[in-house]
Amino acid sequence: MDTQTRHALKNDKLAQAAASSANWVSGHRSGVLRWVIVGVVALILIIGGFLFWTIRSSAADTALGAAMDTYNAPLAQPGLPSGNGVYTTAADRSKAANQQFVDVANQYGWMSQGKKAHYFTGITYQELGQNASAETELKIAAGAWDRNLANLAKLALAGLYRQTARDAQAIEIYNGIVAKPSETVSAAVAQLDLADVYVAEGKQDQARALWAHIKDADKDGAAGSIAAQKLGAGR
Repeated sequence: MDTQTRHALKNDKLAQAAASSANWVSGHRSGVLRWVIVGVVALILIIGGFLFWTIRSSAADTALGAAMDTYNAPLAQPGLPSGNGVYTTAADRSKAANQQFVDVANQYGWMSQGKKAHYFTGITYQELGQNASAETELKIAAGAWDRNLANLAKLALAGLYRQTARDAQAIEIYNGIVAKPSETVSAAVAQLDLADVYVAEGKQDQARALWAHIKDADKDGAAGSIAAQKLGAGR
């Protein structure tokens, strides 16, 4: 077969393939168009969702940051009037911050910033003596997927239970943290608080056993040092 014949056959096959493709598209035009529309709509939704999330996340960061600024605002010096961003008492500051944290939690509760706002809402409610509201908010934060935040909330919740004579619930939380510690709340920290509960209940032997365990497990850490001091003081 000469070169000219081969080229002719090749071109004929390409023409046939092109014709076949054109016929297929023509016969399935409505289906192809439908899938193109679906793809375009999906792409628009993805881009729109990303932009929406970015805008909402930025707004949540700003709102939470403003609330944190209020929570960390300075207190007026004794004998001097309070000024802009300066509060006369810690209670006034906690009340102002609490209102902002509540707003953030309500608006962005499904986002990570909202979960953090629930935590600080609980903390400020506790500072204001509103224990029932504090418990509700801390429970929400304790259910966060972020274990670092969840354990902070659980630690605060256990402290609230201790204040309200619910030691059994506090002990359960401390043991839960020991089983699943985090960077924010180590097992040793939870065990120190648990030992304090035992001391308050007159269970000195259990407290000393915990201190000894913490001292050995955290020899170079702050918790180990505290445990060693408590063991020494109890002699």
